[in-house]
Amino acid sequence: MALQESGEMYLETIHRLSMEQQIVRSIDVAESMGYSKPSVSRAVSLLKQGGYLLVNAHGHLSLTEEGRQVAEKVFERHKVLTAMLTALGVDRAVAAEDACRIEHVISEETFEAIKRHIHQV
Repeated sequence: MALQESGEMYLETIHRLSMEQQIVRSIDVAESMGYSKPSVSRAVSLLKQGGYLLVNAHGHLSLTEEGRQVAEKVFERHKVLTAMLTALGVDRAVAAEDACRIEHVISEETFEAIKRHIHQV
């Protein structure tokens, strides 16, 4: 199943939350993303069907290996792009918001070139 931007955003959010707290629930995702509980429940169901997410009997969410790989890739892009934009003088909040949009459409080739450039500077 190919993920759309929204699926990547959910996985990234679950990944980020799991680094901050031991247990991640749908309500945590809803609060973090500012989405309704029904919207998150639908997304969780689709991500579970796609093999990206596991939900235990208590409703705790955890990423599968495939889900973790996608989440880490998107999260890395977010961090690198935010750092790059901030280094260019963009306000941190604006940089993070722009990075969030860019991270889903940037090619692997361009992203790798940006990483190489940042490491050279």
